[in-house]
Amino acid sequence: MTDPIPNNHDSVSYHRKSFEGPDTVLSYIDFGGGGPPLVALHGHMNEGLFARHLAERFAREYRVIALDQRGHGESGRPASFDNDRYVADALALLDHLGIDHAVLLGHSLGGVVAYRLAARRPERVRALIIEDIGAAVDDDLGFAAEWPRRMPTREALIAVLGRLGPAFAYSMRQYEDGWGLPFVPEDMIRSQRKLNGNHWDDWLATDCPALLLHGMRSNCLSYGQAEEMARRRPNTKLVHLDAGHTIHFDAPDRYLEEIEQFLTETGAHS
Repeated sequence: MTDPIPNNHDSVSYHRKSFEGPDTVLSYIDFGGGGPPLVALHGHMNEGLFARHLAERFAREYRVIALDQRGHGESGRPASFDNDRYVADALALLDHLGIDHAVLLGHSLGGVVAYRLAARRPERVRALIIEDIGAAVDDDLGFAAEWPRRMPTREALIAVLGRLGPAFAYSMRQYEDGWGLPFVPEDMIRSQRKLNGNHWDDWLATDCPALLLHGMRSNCLSYGQAEEMARRRPNTKLVHLDAGHTIHFDAPDRYLEEIEQFLTETGAHS
């Protein structure tokens, strides 16, 4: 399916489209823009709309495109959550859109997908922007199994998710049986288990310009590992920020400022 569906969110206009991926239907958001492609890959329990403020900031310099990764948002629920499948999905998106090479931005899961795609197809990646994820990953999303699948109102769903409620509020949807999130929690737990492991070889496989953003209050990426990642990989700029794991939500202004400075310094927009 390729018919655009005009929409808007937080004053940002976009078109949602979909295509047949390697083993499931994949949805993506094309925010448009006047320059080379910047492809955004979200983390677990998120969706492409996480990039809406990024798209607003860089509308003149980049064409921002954000994939709903498998099992998230409007993309299909696949049989497999192997990380190689995520990488294949991102590459399929580039091929579908006829993009020879792009800046890849990834948060958490999306960050691993981005640098692993670069390791496999370095000629397709101009630069990497990695938000708070390591080269060695060991996390547990088991807490999501306790979340209710549906609540009667959006406000009730925000409340029951506690401190995470406000961060997820933008993606909440009204289904026939109530308000819910655009993923199945058990799928996220499975996917995280597949993501966990040592990815140092992939992180060190390339030397294109890279920006590594680390949240100082993150429980996913330690200060020490972030420093080691920057020290061992050439052309890598590390920035520590006063934020948790979701820097784009906790410190949105600094997040966008650091990305803008990096892209300007590296000339990735040219």
